[in-house]
Amino acid sequence: MKFDTPATTNPIDQLRIVGKPTRRIDGGLKTTGTAPYAYERHDAVKNAAYGVIVGSAIARGRIVGMDQRAAKAAPGVLAIVSARNAGKLGKGDKNTALLLGGPDIEHYHQAVAIVVAETFEQARDAAMLLRIDYEKADGQFDLAAAMDTAKPPRETPLTGPPTSKVGDFDAAFAAAPLRHDATYTTPDHSHAMMEPHATIAAWNGDHLTLWTSSQMIAWGVGDVAKTLGIGRKNVRLVSSFVGGGFGGKLFVRADAVMAALGAKAVGRPVKVALARPFIFNNGTHRPATIQRIRIGTEKDGRITAIAHESWSGDLKGGQPETAVSQTRLLYAGANRLTSMRLAELDLPEGNSMRAPGEASGLMALEIAIDEAAEKAGIDPVDFRAINDTQVDPEKPGRPFSQRQLVKCMRLGAERFGWSRRNATPARVRDGQWLVGYGMAAAFRNNLPMKSAARVKLDRHGIVTVETDMTDIGTGSYTIIAQTAAETMGVALDQVVVRLGDSDFPVSAGSGGQFGANNSTSGVYAACMKLRDRVARQAGIASADARFADGNVSDGRQALPLAKVAQAAGADGLVAEDGIEYGKLDKTYQQSTFGGHFVEVAVDAATGEIRVRRMLAVCASGRILNPLSARSQVIGAMTMGVGAALMEELVVDRRLGFFVNHDLAGYEVPVHADIPHQDVIFLDETDPISSPMKAKGVGELGLCGVAAAIANAVYNATGVRVRDYPITLDKFLDKLPPVA
Repeated sequence: MKFDTPATTNPIDQLRIVGKPTRRIDGGLKTTGTAPYAYERHDAVKNAAYGVIVGSAIARGRIVGMDQRAAKAAPGVLAIVSARNAGKLGKGDKNTALLLGGPDIEHYHQAVAIVVAETFEQARDAAMLLRIDYEKADGQFDLAAAMDTAKPPRETPLTGPPTSKVGDFDAAFAAAPLRHDATYTTPDHSHAMMEPHATIAAWNGDHLTLWTSSQMIAWGVGDVAKTLGIGRKNVRLVSSFVGGGFGGKLFVRADAVMAALGAKAVGRPVKVALARPFIFNNGTHRPATIQRIRIGTEKDGRITAIAHESWSGDLKGGQPETAVSQTRLLYAGANRLTSMRLAELDLPEGNSMRAPGEASGLMALEIAIDEAAEKAGIDPVDFRAINDTQVDPEKPGRPFSQRQLVKCMRLGAERFGWSRRNATPARVRDGQWLVGYGMAAAFRNNLPMKSAARVKLDRHGIVTVETDMTDIGTGSYTIIAQTAAETMGVALDQVVVRLGDSDFPVSAGSGGQFGANNSTSGVYAACMKLRDRVARQAGIASADARFADGNVSDGRQALPLAKVAQAAGADGLVAEDGIEYGKLDKTYQQSTFGGHFVEVAVDAATGEIRVRRMLAVCASGRILNPLSARSQVIGAMTMGVGAALMEELVVDRRLGFFVNHDLAGYEVPVHADIPHQDVIFLDETDPISSPMKAKGVGELGLCGVAAAIANAVYNATGVRVRDYPITLDKFLDKLPPVA
């Protein structure tokens, strides 16, 4: 199905099932522990051996010797695979570093060997017996120190140009009556997902099957095939359930490739799970940023000049954290400048983490906007409303398909009680606590992506959907079932959904807030083709066919879908189709918007910060399932609390690795840190986005949260912290005197 004109009324608009708060159809499997995750596919693989990966003990240099004798002699050991005996390997398109290093080392904990044994304990113990000699080389591990050598990154469709200019920023900024110029920093972050990277690999001749934890099946197939030097048709990936990814499982990692090499070496299935300390340095992470923001305004608050420059780092050949992307679109202003610079660092690979770009960028921009509002003496909500725009600021002839940012902020202010905020910092106390309110705008782009599905109607009237879309804990199974049930006119319990298998049609996959809208649109397209086949089989003109209550009718007679399928033969009826987008995303800017509101309390003596209340108001197209969408948003809000107050990968700048590489040292929010959270979805549909008229919402719930907390801390204390996370050492000595 080609989607190149705005959607009109269609079967989804009936909203009998779509749009209803629906419990997850896979909830029973998860709560009973029977959902088949990658490492636990005992149903699919028998007699699996265990592999443990050995990571490099240096960040940069070479392996000059590897003594395997003690490890090979250890009980239960079946094989040891390293670069010496792995054969020629390539590098996947999505990987920056080789997934098996040696002799050259590109980063700390780069995989250099896998030890395969009969049991996990035997493999782990033998791995510790490997004796590896290294020749260390100097590396660059400090972003601030590397700023002067940073260069413009290469342009890609996702990163955009390294520099964008509109008007004359320098002249406009110099002439502005009010000017703000400040630098902000964000640290490296880890995904810290609950399920580690894990894979079971099995060969059948030249054919490889990987039961793995992956967000993007088709990408994984291509990169595994390219890395191992085999045909794509010889690779099958299965990822029925994913226990969290947040971008860390968009791309094939060492567990998949090393499990495949180990299985080939021992001639039987091998299972590999990355230990938690290994994930932080072997997996990907969100790169740190240094961001300079300059804003010039008139005395009435109108922005006349805005510039956002960002520096980030990655391994050679990597990509930047696109922290300036939202600044190109979020606020009006005739004179504009954005730029990105990429420093070559020898730290582990930086890559996508939930809301890459906007999450980091809004952490800085939305503090800067508050600071500009304060200089103008204007309320932060009003300041943002004054600078709203309904068109792309860089391309005024290109309107937003929907943009209800101001409505989100106004509604949020009303519901939150923003009028009670004291605009003068450090004036509100509740006993020992300093109390403050903060807010920030939320922004995240909508990404149209091709997505396909296969739909079957069997002789019992059951509709089965097959697509390689994954469920990373977000509710994909349920919204896809809702889409099929709505379109085919059957009850939700008459739909079976099968996901995460490369034998199924290629979907958009899960990531970037694009999964729900695109994958359901692909299912819708396949269902519409199936409706046409059902109608023809029933002798009804497609235009006259109505699907409801498990029947197809032309207004005069109704035929059960089961009978129509029976008449078609033993296999019933099958249709396969997908959604393919035209140029609407070029004609219109498609984005999602929101407002975040936070109340914090800061202990006047100790500086302890407590988040007391949180509210998110979201405008993101049709909400397909309000129940799972709310879960997405409050989970994202929780991640925003972590980014604001505690999350930081600490870099050892001598040895080049992340020191706090476990969940004891890398702090994330727990229940005691999270207060009551409210979420409001605007009643919005966007016919420009897709036939579902949806967009995305999960990452919107994160974008802006950290800045809202930072702004609230400032309102409470009068101390402005521009370096995340907001920890005691950055403001304790500046707190107001205790009365």
